[in-house]
Amino acid sequence: MWSALRRWLSLKPRRTQRFGDAGEAAAAEYLQRLGWTILAHDLRNRLGELDLIALDGDTVVFVEVKTRRSTTHGGPVDAITPDKQRRLTRAGLAYLKQRGWLERRARFDVIAIVWPEGAPTPEITHYRHAFEPGGFGQMYS
Repeated sequence: MWSALRRWLSLKPRRTQRFGDAGEAAAAEYLQRLGWTILAHDLRNRLGELDLIALDGDTVVFVEVKTRRSTTHGGPVDAITPDKQRRLTRAGLAYLKQRGWLERRARFDVIAIVWPEGAPTPEITHYRHAFEPGGFGQMYS
């Protein structure tokens, strides 16, 4: 019994990760339909993780994607706390510094996806300029 429980618990994060990956893929397709260029998926650095990085014209956009099966326990955007915003800001700044793009315009968008079990397509809501960069000194500290 314990081995079955351990096996189930070890599989749960993978299922959740696959669901999140499907949401990120849907968000990337949505942005490409808008004419945006996707620069990176699931970029991780020592300061945090960025789901999608895209170009909207000449603006670098850091896109946080939140995918949920329902809004019963809150909507996807409820997970974008001030602490999460600070971590995204630091990771975004590191990305810009690494590429020598500190002079480029940048912003943070959120794509909220609600994708009920068995639904063929998700409901996608795009929040442009979802939040201002957070943390000491804002984006350029």
